[in-house]
Formats: sequence, structure tokens, C-alpha cells
Amino acid sequence: MSQRTPIASHAPAPPSMAAVSRMGIFLGLDASALAEVLAAATLATAQAGEAYVCQGDPAHRFYLLVSGRVRLSQVTPEGQQVVMRFIAPGEEFGIVAILGRLPYPVTAEAVEPAVALAWSGEAFNRLILRHPQIGLNGMAMLAERVREFQDRLREAGTQRVERRVANGLLRLARQAGRSVAEGVLIDLPLSRQDLAEMTGTTLFTVSRTLAGWEERGIISSARKRVTLLQPHALVAVAEDLPEG
Repeated sequence: MSQRTPIASHAPAPPSMAAVSRMGIFLGLDASALAEVLAAATLATAQAGEAYVCQGDPAHRFYLLVSGRVRLSQVTPEGQQVVMRFIAPGEEFGIVAILGRLPYPVTAEAVEPAVALAWSGEAFNRLILRHPQIGLNGMAMLAERVREFQDRLREAGTQRVERRVANGLLRLARQAGRSVAEGVLIDLPLSRQDLAEMTGTTLFTVSRTLAGWEERGIISSARKRVTLLQPHALVAVAEDLPEG
């Protein structure tokens, strides 16, 4: 079970203005605007297993991940947990804090030690009013997130399990992939249960599917890390193309 974490009282050094300027939501801001953004922020740290926000709590803070990885998950009314997404450095979460008096729809839990910039909803809304580019960037990022969830809904309703799992791995590779000698490493702690929840299937089915791909040399997995050894072969599965 995830644990709550407070805003850090002994926080690490804040990110540089240059690093913040490369984050999607702040693209196009000048130095004075970036300085204002940083001045309004607080650093929040979390250890693996600690939650920045919990589903159902009042939404007060908006976050931008600086380092580490965060998993967004939701518990359905039937009690089933669904992994919605993994957040990578430079991506935001808790955006409902700036949209009004709404509860957080998901739990945001660190899967490894993480550092995030945090703003109160009121403070971030003031920044948007002073610097409309932030709002435009945020809308673009939300549109991309909506497109991703639409793709997942379409896959869940139309694709066989192997295609859904392949698409899930390829999506994670785009979000958190890193080139290594063997291929493309999905650089985040990823359990088979996480992948099952993301693709709407069972742990048994995911384990069987991954084992088959390992036997064929398409992927390798160890210690909650998956490496795509033959990304083109996984694309063929995802697109339902003939083998070879």
C-alpha cells in the first residue's frame, strides 16, 4: 500500500532554470517568467512506495516531476486497481488542482526515489494568467494524454491480448526508453502485474506472453526491467503484421 509523503522540509537543490526551460509545460518562457515560476514552487520528495497524491483526496497541488518515476493508478468501484500511466521527468501530474474544487482521480505513487516541483492550485493559476504560454503548453500536453488514453480504449475493445501487451510495451518504450547495447531498455521498475493492469488482462496471460517472447529473443526481462531486443518484431505483433 502506498504511503503519503509531505512536502520535503530538507529538499535537494532545485533544478536549474535551464532544466526547467526544457520541460514541456514551460517551453517558450523567457528568463524572467521562468524565475517567477521557480519562485512560486516548492520541492517535494518521495521514496519508493510513497504517494504524492491519493485518489479521492481534495486536489490542492499540481506537480511537475524532476527526477525519478511516478505511477498513476486508479481503483475502480469494484475494487480493481488499474495502472493508468507512468510519469517520467518533465511530465506533470495532479492537474485537477488547477481546474477547480475536484478530488484527485488517481493515486500518484513514486516507484523509485523521486523529486517534483509543486505549486498550489491558486499559485499555478496566477502563473497561467500572467504567462498564457503555460496554459497553451498545458493544453497541448493534455491533448496528447487524452489521445494516449483513447488509443488504449480502442486497443482494449478491438485487439487480442498479444497486440495489447505489445502496444503497452512500445508505449512505455516511447515514454521511458533508453538505448542500450542489447536494444531499448524500458527504464522504470515495471512488474508484470503493472503491465497486466495497463493492458486490461491478467497476470497469468502477461507472464505467458512475455515468456513466449523471451524464448523467441524479442525481449528480455530481469529485476522489473524489460529490454526490447527486437523492437521491430514487437511492432509487427502490435500491428498484427505477418511474421517475417
